[in-house]
Amino acid sequence: MCSESQSLEEKLQLVRNSIKCYPDFPIQGILFRDIFPLLYHPKAFSAVIDLFEDHLRNTFPQIDLIVGLDARGFLFGPVLAQKFGIGFVPVRKKGKLPGPTLSVSYSLEYGQAEVEMQSDVVQANQKVIVIDDLLATGGTLAAACELLNKVGADILECLIVIEMKALNGIKKLGSVSVHSLLQYN
Repeated sequence: MCSESQSLEEKLQLVRNSIKCYPDFPIQGILFRDIFPLLYHPKAFSAVIDLFEDHLRNTFPQIDLIVGLDARGFLFGPVLAQKFGIGFVPVRKKGKLPGPTLSVSYSLEYGQAEVEMQSDVVQANQKVIVIDDLLATGGTLAAACELLNKVGADILECLIVIEMKALNGIKKLGSVSVHSLLQYN
């Protein structure tokens, strides 16, 4: 939970200041916002976890699972799940999980991709939070939500560190609620 010594705004500022920007990466005209410096700075990483934890505790009385997207959702999701004493479920790129899986295909700008999860880990009516580092065009997050809807999960919300508002990825999520710590145009 957020310590009394650091306010919500101070924690958000610490997170914001830890994001490193790289112009023209991966291609010309893109300003890449790198979350990895959050991992180099324990106070900044703790601030992200604290902010998400406070938000969830104040918003949802019951959460059954945290579902994280491959691969950066894996950085935040397990830590957050541990704070709540609940399980973490990975949603991965096709072909990366053993055993029976369920998958969903989705469109990329130049082709198709698939995400999957093990078929026996999420049950109908379980209350889940989906977490990832970035909401850009929304394709992967929407596919993960579709996968969870297939098994009848109750998606409470998607947690995002950075939302790129100008790309309008939130539109692909329909009625699924999104909570992002930082928003950029």
